[in-house]
Amino acid sequence: MNYGTIKWYDISNGPGVRVSLYVSGCRNHCKGCFNKETWDFCYGEPFTREVQEKIFKGLEPGYIKGFSLLGGDPFEPENQLALVDFMEEVKRRFPEKPVWCWTGYDFEADLLTGKKGDPEVTMRLLKCIDVLVDGRFVEELKNPDLFFRGSSNQRIILVPQSLEKDEIVPWDESVMGL
Repeated sequence: MNYGTIKWYDISNGPGVRVSLYVSGCRNHCKGCFNKETWDFCYGEPFTREVQEKIFKGLEPGYIKGFSLLGGDPFEPENQLALVDFMEEVKRRFPEKPVWCWTGYDFEADLLTGKKGDPEVTMRLLKCIDVLVDGRFVEELKNPDLFFRGSSNQRIILVPQSLEKDEIVPWDESVMGL
């Protein structure tokens, strides 16, 4: 897997100051996408163990509140395979730092049904994510006033609670936690 960029002090992709990884590769090709260069799976640099160690180091300071995973799309099957062990290590090393993730795929229809890659790998990856922003970006539904998403069809989902209750539990924008 390749990645497009790493933002070490990101304040726009989740609450607080975060480290954000933009993976390469996306088949959704949403009209009006702000990150078209990451559609190409070959874009950027290889996601090596050295890069992973730099991310772990970047997550160490107390003022870093969490980790964000964007793209491209982290839930492309080949990206899931490359990310799952890394993400499990992120959660082991930094259990107090919430992980946010963005995908153009639908939580129930695509991810929980196993339509996107190996169902076991998908579930392992989902269990590393605290908050998931799901759904394709729809340019006609673009709204710059929304928190942490580009179009009104996209949802902000509390993943552990949704998996436990077997129903969507939305993130509450009024709280701004996680």
